[in-house]
Amino acid sequence: MSLTKKIILILLPIICLILSLFLGRYSIAPGTLFKVLLSKVCFFLPIEKTWSNTVEVVLFRIRFPRAVMALLVGSGLSISGASFQGMFHNPLVSPYLLGVSSGAGFGAAVALMMNLPAVGIQGMAICFGIIAVLITYTISRVSKTTPILMLVLSGVVVSSLFMALISLVKYTADPYDKLPAIVFWLMGSLGSSKFEDVLITVPIMGLGMATLLLLRWRINLLSMGEREARAMGVNAELMKKIIIVASTFISAAAVSVCGIVGWVGLVIPHICRMWVGPDHRLLLPATISIGSAYLLLIDDLARTAVQAEIPLGVLTAIIGAPFFAFLLRRSQGGWM
Repeated sequence: MSLTKKIILILLPIICLILSLFLGRYSIAPGTLFKVLLSKVCFFLPIEKTWSNTVEVVLFRIRFPRAVMALLVGSGLSISGASFQGMFHNPLVSPYLLGVSSGAGFGAAVALMMNLPAVGIQGMAICFGIIAVLITYTISRVSKTTPILMLVLSGVVVSSLFMALISLVKYTADPYDKLPAIVFWLMGSLGSSKFEDVLITVPIMGLGMATLLLLRWRINLLSMGEREARAMGVNAELMKKIIIVASTFISAAAVSVCGIVGWVGLVIPHICRMWVGPDHRLLLPATISIGSAYLLLIDDLARTAVQAEIPLGVLTAIIGAPFFAFLLRRSQGGWM
């Protein structure tokens, strides 16, 4: 990878983060924004406070936590999608393949029905997301191995089961109170993001992403096929378990804080593959940068395009589906 590309990948999320702090219905002048940020970062500098407390509340209690969460979720879903595409050696795989999104969605729907607080909703979503993947993995076990095809088929079965359970919860929910909350949550949003959510999510997603980054050269071998990976001395079964566990925790944590946001983990790895190539040693770090910037820009559009906030999952589908169709036509169905 050239030095120019490395610089772009490093600066892209930072630039998008700064730009997102300007965007919103409450206008903040650029000079004021930078003075507020400097006063918090460089507290030893004598910066006179010429702004109101409202500015600090908007920046540090509303916009900044939401922007950080968008960066985190975008990078997590993107690296999980790239890892799954390499492990399954299939360009049509997403992080939700094994049922984590439908399981987490069911857990959150049950928590909303029970009037649990935000922490309870996140905890239920993460737990049921993990349970869904455990069921998928258990079903796919054949003679102490987990064939790729069995994993895919088991994921389809478990996803369908939990989607049916979500429909059952929605059918029994109070149509004036609980049902709208469940439907809006499932469509995806970062509107309720707080620093407390960031503190809960960062350790889970950070550990998962670090694990995938450490294994990225082994994912290169898995992408050539299990037989070739074993011939190169890689324990394919162990690597699949680690990748599935890391990706599951990342995806479950992402769904728990923003609902089901599709297409990010499917489209971004293809964009990065066109930019840096198929080598996962370069591809996975690139997905972290581009995926985080992409979801942050989509969230900025969701909260500023119209008067009412557009659900995040709706926008990612509207933008991601046509773009993915374009990529399919361009590659003529080959590995992009």
